[in-house]
Amino acid sequence: MVGVFAIPPRRFFFLAPGLLFFFFHGPGKAQEAKPATRETSVDAMAPADDRALKLALSAYDQGDARKAEPVLRELAQRYPANFVVTETLGLICAERGDGASAIPLLEKASALRPSSALALANLGTAYLKQGRTQDARRALAGAAALDPANPRTQSNLGQALAQAGLFRQAAEAFQAAARAAPADPDILYNWAFALFREGHFNQAEEVLVRIPSKESSPSAQSLLGDIDEKRGHFEDAVQHFKRAAALDSSEQNIDALGVELARHWAFNAAIEIFTYGASKYPESARLQLGLGVAKYGNSDYAGASQAFSRLLAQDPANALYADFLGRSCSLTAAEWDAGCDLLTDFAQRHPQNATAACYAAAGILHRPDEAHHLDLARQLLRQALAADPRLAQAYFEMGVLEQEELHWLESVAFLEQAVTLDPQYAEAHYRLARAYARIGRREQAQTEIALQQKYSQRKKEIVDARLKDLTTFLITLH
Repeated sequence: MVGVFAIPPRRFFFLAPGLLFFFFHGPGKAQEAKPATRETSVDAMAPADDRALKLALSAYDQGDARKAEPVLRELAQRYPANFVVTETLGLICAERGDGASAIPLLEKASALRPSSALALANLGTAYLKQGRTQDARRALAGAAALDPANPRTQSNLGQALAQAGLFRQAAEAFQAAARAAPADPDILYNWAFALFREGHFNQAEEVLVRIPSKESSPSAQSLLGDIDEKRGHFEDAVQHFKRAAALDSSEQNIDALGVELARHWAFNAAIEIFTYGASKYPESARLQLGLGVAKYGNSDYAGASQAFSRLLAQDPANALYADFLGRSCSLTAAEWDAGCDLLTDFAQRHPQNATAACYAAAGILHRPDEAHHLDLARQLLRQALAADPRLAQAYFEMGVLEQEELHWLESVAFLEQAVTLDPQYAEAHYRLARAYARIGRREQAQTEIALQQKYSQRKKEIVDARLKDLTTFLITLH
C-alpha cells in the first residue's frame, strides 16, 4: 500500500530502521482515491480521457510507472486542476528521486485539495526526503491534525521533528504512531531513540523491550548498549554492543564496541576490536582512529603513530590527525619510524600550526639520529615560535637543541622562558639545572633540581591529559 524509503544508519543520521512512506501508492490506489471522474464540474473529463486515466492508474498500481507517466502528463495538460492526475505525477517523480519535479506537483495537488490529509502527508514526505525539514514539519503536522490515527503520518512527522533536533515532540509523534501500530518494530525503535536523545533512558528501554525481534536486531542491541552506558552499566553496555556486532559486523557496530571499550580505558580489548575492524574495513578512517587512540592509551606510542600516520597519509591537510601523530611521535624516541616524517611534511606545509612544528622538532631531537637533522629541528622551532611566541614547549625544545650542540649558556635563556610560561614544566627545570651546573651556577642548579623533583609527576599527568583528550574526541564522534 505504501512506497518505502530507508533512512541512513543511526550513528550517522537519526534513525536506523525508520522508513519514509508515501501514501498514494500500491494495489487498490485507484479505488482508494476515487479518481477523477468528476473533480469539479469545470474539470469534468471526457469519457475517453476518463478511461485513459483509469488505465494509467491501473498500470501505476501494478508498478509500471513508465507506462502511466506519459498518459498522466498528457492529461495534466488538458486538466491542470485535476487532483488525482497532479498528485500521481508528483508521486511518480518522488519515487524515482526527482524531488525538484515532484515537489511543485505535490504542492499544487495539496493546494487543489487543502483538506486532504493524504496530499499533505505526501508533500511533507517529499520535503523530508529533500532535506527541507521545516517545510516537512509544517506539512506533516497538518496531515497529522487531519488524520491523527494514521501511523505512517505520525512516523514521518516524528522523523521530521527528530531531524530538527526536537526529540521531545518526535517522541510524542512516534508514541502516537505506536498507538495505531503497536507491533511495528521501526516505529518502536524510533520512539525509543527519540526518548534516549531526550534523556529518558528508562522509558527508552521500556519501549525497546516491546520490540519482538529485539534480540536479533543489531540496532536495538546497539541502542540498549547506549542506554546502559548512560546509566553507568558499563559491563551490560559492552554485552549489548558485542551482540550488535555479532549480529551485524558492520563498520559502525564494530566501531561502537571499540569506542565503548576505549571510553573505559579497556585498551587491550579495544585494540583487538579495532584491529579486527581495520582489517575488515581497511579504508575506514574512524576504525583506524580508534586503533590509534587505543594503542596510545596502551602506551604503544609507536603503534599509535603508525595508525595516525596512515590517517594523515590519507588526508594530508587534517590538522587533528597531525596533532594525534605529533603526540605519539614525540613519545616514541628510539622507535621513530618513517610515518613520523609525515608530521614534518605537514608542519612545513602549515607554517601557522605551531604545535605541529613543535612536535615535529621534538621528534627529531629525541630520536637516536638527531644529529643529522638539527638544522631542520631549529627551522621548525623558529617557525613554531613565530606562530605562537608563548608556546612553552617550543622554548624547551630550543633549549634542548642548544644543549645537543653543547651551547650550555645559550640554552639558559630558552629554558628560563619555558619555566616562566609553564612553572610546573619538570623537564625544563631539569634541563635548566644541567645548564646552570655547566656554567658554574651551582645554587641555581640545586633549586632547579628541587623544582624538577617537585613537579616530576607532571609528565605523566600531561600524557594522561592528552590521552583523555584523544578518548574524549573519539567519543564525541559517535
